[in-house]
Amino acid sequence: MRIAPLAVAVLAALAAPAYAIEVDGRIDPAEWEGAQRVTNFRITQPLTGAPGTQPTEAWVLATPEGLAIAFRNTQPASVPRTRQRIQRDEGAQVDRVNLMVDFEGDGRTGYNFTVTSTDGINDAVITNENRFSTDWDGNWQHAVSEDADSWSAEMLIPWYIAPMSKGSDGKRTLKVYLDRVIGSTGERMAWPAASFEGARFLSDFTSVEVPLYNQSLLTITPYVSGVYDNIRGKEGFDTGADIFWKPNGQFQMTATINPDFGQVESDDLVVNFSANETFFSDKRPFFTENQGLFEFTTPSDFSQLVYTRRVGGPEDDGDGAGDITAAIKVNGSFGATQYGILAAEEADAVGRSFRALRLVRDFDKQDVGVMLTQVERPFLDRSAIVLGVDHNWRPNDRISVQTRLLGSDIDQAGNNTRGSGATVYVNYEMGGGWRQNWLAMHFTDDLQINDFGFLSRNNLNFFNWQVQRRITDLPAESRYSSKDWRFRISGTDNDHGLRLQRQFRVSRQSSLRNGSSEYAQININSAGHDDRLTRGNGELLLPPSFNAHFNFDRPRKGDWAWEGYAAAFSGGLSGNRQVGYSIGFEPTYFISDAFSIFSEVSYERTPDWLLWRGGNLIGSFNEHVLELDAGVNLTIGSKQEVRVKLQALGLDAKLKQGYRVSDGRAVASNDPIDSFSLNTLGFQIRYRYELAPLSYLFVVYGRGGFDQNAFSEETGNLVRNSFELRDDEQLLVKLSYRFEL
Repeated sequence: MRIAPLAVAVLAALAAPAYAIEVDGRIDPAEWEGAQRVTNFRITQPLTGAPGTQPTEAWVLATPEGLAIAFRNTQPASVPRTRQRIQRDEGAQVDRVNLMVDFEGDGRTGYNFTVTSTDGINDAVITNENRFSTDWDGNWQHAVSEDADSWSAEMLIPWYIAPMSKGSDGKRTLKVYLDRVIGSTGERMAWPAASFEGARFLSDFTSVEVPLYNQSLLTITPYVSGVYDNIRGKEGFDTGADIFWKPNGQFQMTATINPDFGQVESDDLVVNFSANETFFSDKRPFFTENQGLFEFTTPSDFSQLVYTRRVGGPEDDGDGAGDITAAIKVNGSFGATQYGILAAEEADAVGRSFRALRLVRDFDKQDVGVMLTQVERPFLDRSAIVLGVDHNWRPNDRISVQTRLLGSDIDQAGNNTRGSGATVYVNYEMGGGWRQNWLAMHFTDDLQINDFGFLSRNNLNFFNWQVQRRITDLPAESRYSSKDWRFRISGTDNDHGLRLQRQFRVSRQSSLRNGSSEYAQININSAGHDDRLTRGNGELLLPPSFNAHFNFDRPRKGDWAWEGYAAAFSGGLSGNRQVGYSIGFEPTYFISDAFSIFSEVSYERTPDWLLWRGGNLIGSFNEHVLELDAGVNLTIGSKQEVRVKLQALGLDAKLKQGYRVSDGRAVASNDPIDSFSLNTLGFQIRYRYELAPLSYLFVVYGRGGFDQNAFSEETGNLVRNSFELRDDEQLLVKLSYRFEL
């Protein structure tokens, strides 16, 4: 089902003199003369490898202005077309085409460029074979057109979009992947027949040799912003600039001076009482540009050595966010070695200094990288150095091995602490739809990478083995087009030999012929200890438990789309004797193709919710959570969009019993513990106008608040009362304009 990287002949035609491409969505044969024509698109969702149900043609052409791609997609009236307009990077089940390019050709970093049939776009960075991040926005050209039986798209990706190897003999080798998705059915057809649902994806792109074109670029993006704080009656004004310089494909520099990271994006509301930190993605332009090289992750829940939200995050004195004075990032290559340097400085006595150095060397079937980070935190009298080594090995088309080694050296107030960690992840494509993988992780309790990185927990030993079976040869009368079954066993201990959990998991991911999707999962958990609940004041032995959930997502049909989920779970000290549940439903109504309204109501009940109350004291609570999410998305032409986002949450926790943890057991206690309730609100109205590529006017109104009470209260009242919260209320106006010099 896969086309070997060199099975398609080297695109020698790309070396021919190229006509200029006018990106207007209309495929002019004269413009595309000499381009490589691709017609062998194979179905990869479901992963059957059969020819696509609708004819698709693509053209690939290297020009001095950039890599040009065209698609002609046959779609007669019998195959409904999706007319829905999307905001940039919005995920939606619509008719679309994708170009994915690994400009270095080494399987480490790819770039995804998506164009929908209504000329909406999505761009993303691909790392770790199949991990997509839409945080990055690039500057590239696109256009679409349509007729009665087909629709077409053209793209032009400039050569300065990403770092590239120097090449040799006037040529450069890229790796390319093209696909098309039919929105009404969810069918994806691709060339080559690679799938991001497998362990290997980037490595399976087709090698393409192109002329050695280079483009230089120097841009300055100054900004000016003003904010009015309606609670404190204060005004603020700021200005700064971002600078991007690329003299050639082997060197890029990004810098920012007095950056304004005003809240034009809004994070989801999170109420977190656990010992584990919540991970948030980063949409700030400086930290998304050329960031792929700094991707050093492990398989442990978002774990990474450079977590850019640390820069400008909460100050070390707990008084607001860090004030970033300046930051600089350099990417480049010499020979087969890539390098990256990142540095950022925060102001004032509580400010921190961040440094990162990245080196990567690519070989034929493997690559090796090194990451070194350093953070100076004068307010805490703390210095943190972390070293990581990553190795990716692809001995053949069926096996891939990812290995990570970590070490930390922390000096705080003259006390030195060193820790280490390692992970190994092996994937084996067995053929016939079967696959299995093994994962092992080891983190000592002294490993500390969270000064610059993110690790949900250290002091861990983990192993799992998973077998997967993909079924695509379903009968034509089946409502399903594919089913993907997974069976997993895992074991988790801390690094002192304490058993935390043994688990058996069964899950199934299913695609339906109408474009909908289902996901079901059940986990059977053994008895085990919770060694983090009391924050180091004793481990608690918990009885066996289970959790199961089901999710159904139906894309737009007519004026409606909807998603729903349901879950059941046990836990706490009662184990399987008490069962909790959660349920949620989110319908979206489309007033027009460019105007939609959504709302979601979710409810959760946890009958034995364990919370730390200090020392070795814990409480068992009967928890109820009601959450309301709602919003509006309006696209005005191709340059303007309006987004309204509301989140209101009410949580009620009624005390059942207090306990002291002693010798791994919970001993009933009469220590005073209060029931409590809380509510929180997040509301934002955001208007964005695109003045020019990567140049924007933002007008953002935001309001939010949080309140907690030392008594129980009904969740419906809490949600209603949340609309009165007003801890913060701001109006932000930000103007940025990108000048090319």
